[in-house]
Amino acid sequence: MKTATIPSLRVDPELRHAAEDVLQDGESLSSFVEQSLRLNIEHRRAQQTFIARGLASRDAAKQSGEYFAAEDLLGDLDDLLAQARVKAAG
Repeated sequence: MKTATIPSLRVDPELRHAAEDVLQDGESLSSFVEQSLRLNIEHRRAQQTFIARGLASRDAAKQSGEYFAAEDLLGDLDDLLAQARVKAAG
């Protein structure tokens, strides 16, 4: 597969210096920028999926007329967490 390039990026010298300061041994600035881009793409895709699920859930609730109180759901989650802690400790 042929590779493609990302447009040049002009940044403040302070930002470039900050990026260079956090490079790990053997890591280039180019690889850091590429990894940052990949992570941001992954984050945005996950965010889009999360929002789509929320909107679908909202639509399903509107259609069914079935809603749940936040306090009830939080209580259920607290119960699940307590059970998981007991299981992890045992």
